[in-house]
Amino acid sequence: MDADVKAAARQAAFAARKAAFAAGQGQAAELLADVLAGYAGAVLAGYMPMRTEIDPLPAMAAHQGPVGVPVIVAKAQPLRFREWTPGCTMEVGTFGALIPAEGGWLEPDVLIVPLLAFDARGYRLGYGGGFYDRTLDRARARRKVVAIGFAFAAQEVAQVPTDATDERLDMIVTDQGMRRFTG
Repeated sequence: MDADVKAAARQAAFAARKAAFAAGQGQAAELLADVLAGYAGAVLAGYMPMRTEIDPLPAMAAHQGPVGVPVIVAKAQPLRFREWTPGCTMEVGTFGALIPAEGGWLEPDVLIVPLLAFDARGYRLGYGGGFYDRTLDRARARRKVVAIGFAFAAQEVAQVPTDATDERLDMIVTDQGMRRFTG
């Protein structure tokens, strides 16, 4: 895939997400918590929202099981996940994302995946570092994991530009509902 095509898609996706963020998150966190209730006891990986990302924190806090957040350990490497609880001490990690200052490392069964855009095939457009694609590829080679995209419905596009290394989501939860992807 031409890097310029993905760069242009990212620019348009940032603008769409910013507009959706300004309009409010509605019942998105409650919808996500309802979906996650089906994974009670599973190890969940969420994320700390940045800029105009939709906020998964209420659903993460309600999860009945261990919760971790991503830690970037090095460029071009899969993510690791450090245990998180509401109110734990946080510090600034790579790219300015907050990460727990201490805690055990977790291997997630379910990942809430941030994104810029998604399509009806279940592909997502990320920020371009490939961290989630590497993470999902490595985890899926070892065991069953579920990747749940979390976004505003307005972030859906006709088709996300993809490469051979792009990993599909299993489902998407938006402020307007949930959709599973098959095939």
